[in-house]
Amino acid sequence: MDGKVCMITGANSGIGRATTQGLANLGATVVMVCRSRERGKEALDEIRQKSGNEDIYLLVADLASQAAIRSLVEDFRKEHSTLHVLINNAGIIPRKRMLTVEGLETQFAVNHLAPFLLTNLLVDVLKDSAPARVVTVASDMHRGATIDFDDLQAAQSYRPLRVYSRTKLANVLFTYELARKLEGTKVTANCLHPGVVATKLLANAMGLPSPLKSTTKLIGSGPEKGAKTSIYLATSPEVEGISGKYFVRQKPVESSEISYDESLAGRLWKRSAELTGLSEM
Repeated sequence: MDGKVCMITGANSGIGRATTQGLANLGATVVMVCRSRERGKEALDEIRQKSGNEDIYLLVADLASQAAIRSLVEDFRKEHSTLHVLINNAGIIPRKRMLTVEGLETQFAVNHLAPFLLTNLLVDVLKDSAPARVVTVASDMHRGATIDFDDLQAAQSYRPLRVYSRTKLANVLFTYELARKLEGTKVTANCLHPGVVATKLLANAMGLPSPLKSTTKLIGSGPEKGAKTSIYLATSPEVEGISGKYFVRQKPVESSEISYDESLAGRLWKRSAELTGLSEM
């Protein structure tokens, strides 16, 4: 991965931190996107020390804010002219319904609209850097979910894990639609299920201690195992040119039936573009 520039969101903890460490170990230039400068800097210093790779950089942005995402892209462009891998990893599961500064439900905004906006704002750099890859961390929790366009903001009913499942379905639909739009550009788009991983994300949603534990043992696998498929999709020559797939344990598998509905994906893309102030790709 020498000479390859990678950006990863949610990079200072959990799967994101493990993914960043893995990419750094392989010699990539990694741009960490973190909400907290202090926690991001702490993670950056440790990753540099463990990997011996000095080409690790920090950009600070609250992905709940579309203005912050736009500023993030401006800051990235000032320092980097290429981007070979974008990993949309950040995710949240707030236990209570909250609104962003734009008045959007926060979980939908961070888990779906943020990667949608960030990817679209960087797509020209990815095309110019091709071959390039977009990797989005979804979840098998997308299975059984639907998209309710009459209540995208979960104003009628907010149940944290149900809303999370909807945002993960949105990740898969977004990936497949993005892959269709990127055909012929040598930029690929794939998504993945990292497994059930014992991170603060899941612990907070379940109201349990972090790291996620039962009374006797850790629930789920560690972040390093959860990061394996993200690293694989970002780096492996085996997936060069493969696009529009859903991966589990480094293997392409079928996602839910509804996730292949192209009309649904197109409708979600159009609505997402409206909510982020973008013209359609």
